[in-house]
Amino acid sequence: MEIAAEATELRSSPPRKPPKKRHRGVLKYPVVRQLVRFTGVGIVCTASSLALYALLRPVIDPQLANAVALIVTSLMNTALNRRLTFKITGKKKRAKDHLSGAIVIGIALIITGGSLGLLHLFKPGATVTEELWTTTLSGFVATAVRFTLLRHWIFRRARHV
Repeated sequence: MEIAAEATELRSSPPRKPPKKRHRGVLKYPVVRQLVRFTGVGIVCTASSLALYALLRPVIDPQLANAVALIVTSLMNTALNRRLTFKITGKKKRAKDHLSGAIVIGIALIITGGSLGLLHLFKPGATVTEELWTTTLSGFVATAVRFTLLRHWIFRRARHV
């Protein structure tokens, strides 16, 4: 009899939500958690971009190789940051997020392409290795701009996750 009463009580109870995660230390700040996840996504996308650039560079112009590598990996980056960094799932506003992400890609292209242009202006015979270093270093600036725009403009609705 007692078992039947407990079973009835369990069935009539509303489902319990999992307990909210309590972060400690600096992880209690959403921006820090987002930066950690953003960094992980960035490492994967940067490695992919550098590999793609290195593959394309022997056969096409450095600016075009940079643009192709950046556009391909930026699409992947926006999708991964949407899901992993800012915890946005579902199709709602996905197209708008990617369209806004394209503007951020344009800004990144200006930063990295401009740095390549300056490199070739001052050193016309630059090697692929020097081009990779240049795009990597300017990519850090582009990344800071990207995080700021993603957090405060594109995904502002999820700033506190």
